[in-house]
Amino acid sequence: MPRWRWGKRRKGRGRPPKPRWIEGSPIVHRLVPVFVPPVPPLLPREPVVLLYDEYEALRLVDLEGLTQEEVGERMGVSRGTVWRTLESARRKVAKALVEGRELIIAPAPTAKGQG
Repeated sequence: MPRWRWGKRRKGRGRPPKPRWIEGSPIVHRLVPVFVPPVPPLLPREPVVLLYDEYEALRLVDLEGLTQEEVGERMGVSRGTVWRTLESARRKVAKALVEGRELIIAPAPTAKGQG
């Protein structure tokens, strides 16, 4: 085999994630459901983890009313990446609400702060 086909190998599959620009960390990092009237605890459920970039995309599109193109420019990623991030964030928030799970907002390994 030619030598050029055997370059330096990365760990893992696919392209490395591109860093995303986040305007600031959220003021709330954890949401815990409160059941009224109190119900006996069900089976312990894993919390739903929403990453900072998912939180930021959700905030910019759904709260501030920006388009996905504008959000992509602000975060430094493509519109397709914003769409996938939004889809993941909305699914996680819906799961936390419907199933009564705790929602934790955690830093993403590829998030960069702006200040």
